[in-house]
Order: sequence, then structure tokens, then C-alpha cells
Amino acid sequence: MKKMWAPVLVFIAAMLWATDGPFRAKVAADLPSFFIVLVEHFFSLLILSPFLIKTFPKLKNLSPKGWLSLIIIGVGSSALALIFFTESFKLLNPSAAIILQKLQPLFAIFLAYTILKERPHKHFWIFAIVGMIGAYLISFPTLTPQVFEGETWNLHFLGVLFAVGAALLWAAGTVFGRIALSEFSWKETTSLRFFVAFIFLALWNLKDGAFSLIPTLSAATWGYLFLMSMVSGALGLLLYYRGLRDTKASVATIAELGFVAAALLVNYIFLDAILLPMQNLGMLILLFSVLMLAKRQDVVEKTD
Repeated sequence: MKKMWAPVLVFIAAMLWATDGPFRAKVAADLPSFFIVLVEHFFSLLILSPFLIKTFPKLKNLSPKGWLSLIIIGVGSSALALIFFTESFKLLNPSAAIILQKLQPLFAIFLAYTILKERPHKHFWIFAIVGMIGAYLISFPTLTPQVFEGETWNLHFLGVLFAVGAALLWAAGTVFGRIALSEFSWKETTSLRFFVAFIFLALWNLKDGAFSLIPTLSAATWGYLFLMSMVSGALGLLLYYRGLRDTKASVATIAELGFVAAALLVNYIFLDAILLPMQNLGMLILLFSVLMLAKRQDVVEKTD
């Protein structure tokens, strides 16, 4: 495959991630987020098991940096990020939760600078600030955040924290995924990501006794979970890592804008999720900052 098509695969994968919104909203209303994410990873791991079995022998020669990358993309970018995102779906307008994921390019370019030594454009900080202003308007359209309700956290504010946390963890996955791809193929990286995440999630759910929920699930719920894990999970990530192999981390985060475009349409049709005028303004500001960063990240230099 020509390298010019690599960002296109990342774009298609990002659009696939957006298809699970209606299903995620249904199951998130009745099930704990960590249990939902466990089942998603279980189904995805079943599909990817042939790749995983062939990958195990290579782990004995894995470098410390490789192990660190697997832990970060597995526990952080796969398990915790998806838990945070599912929690944000419960507490925020689903479309607002999704648009806040476009903070990923800002986080990813900063992480690529500090970890991969990719030098950002000199105007990065200007557009980063512009992007943060857009994210603030999306998060708090009344312009005044309410952090507490009495002695407890405000649920909307918590939803914003979860959404931003997911964006940060997924940005880390883009950067550390590039490191993992230097030691594994895209198929191996995808299967190992799900395996590491599944082990972490299984231990978490075992501690909380969530496995007792399995007999209570309806056929419809199993169907929703299966579709989420297949389309936006295994298939989406296989395409993503195949494209990411030949795509710069900073460019990949731009291609992931397909996530926003598809998700807004899906959420509007199936969930009646409509943004407030101030949130629409924030979305335009945030996307403008991301596109301007993309325009200036065509050539990524290495620091000394």
C-alpha cells in the first residue's frame, strides 16, 4: 500500500469509532463503564487471538521502552480512556463529549515533542491556546463552570474532566503507538493492546464483583456490546494501526477529525443530541485551531 493512503486509513478508522454512539448510550444507562469496556475488549480479543498467539514469542526480546509503550496504550489508551469516555457519555451531551476529543491533536503534538522529539511549529502554542478557548466554550457554554453542588462534584464538570482525560490518554496512545510499531507489526500491536487492556480490566472487574452482571444481560445488550467491540473496536483499530505505521503522529491526529464529523451526524440522527449556540462556536474555534496546526505540521523536524 502506498504511504499516501495511510492517513486515509486513519480517517476511515476514526469514522468507524463514531458508529457506536447510539449503542454506547443505551448500555451506559444500565451498566458500569468498566464492565462495558471489559466485554468490548473480550469480543475484540477473540477476533484478534490468531495474531496474539503468534506475537507472544516476541515478547521475550521486547525492550523496556516497548513494554512501557504496551502498558500505556493498553491500560491507558485502551482501557482507562474508553472508561472515561463512556462516563462522559453519561454526564454530558454526547456530541460535546465527542468534540472535546479533538483536544487530542494539541495533547499529541505536545507529547510528540517531549517523547518522540518531534519539533512543533513555532505557532503551536498560539493555536493551542485558541483550541483551549474553543474547548472551554464547548464544556461551559454559560461561560461560568459550576465545580461543586453542595459538598459533591457537579456532574457536568465531572463529565468534562472525563472527556478531557480520555482525549489525553488517546493522544498518548497515538504517540506511544508509534513506539510500539517500531517493534511490532500493526496486527501485533493491535492484538497486544487489547490483551494488556483485557488483563487489567478483568482484574478490576474481579475486584468489584462485576462478573455477576453477566447472567442478567439481555440478548439486545449482548448485541450492542458485540457491535461496539467489532466495528469501532477491533476493525477500527486494525485499520488505525495499519495507517498509523506510515503516518506521523501529528498528522494522524488530524486524520482523526473523521471521528467528529461522523459522530455529530450519528448522534443527531439517533440520539437527538444538539449543541447549544455557544458550543457550536467553541467547536468551530477548536476545529480551526486543529486545522491550522495540521497546515503547519507538514514537516516535522527532530530536536537535537
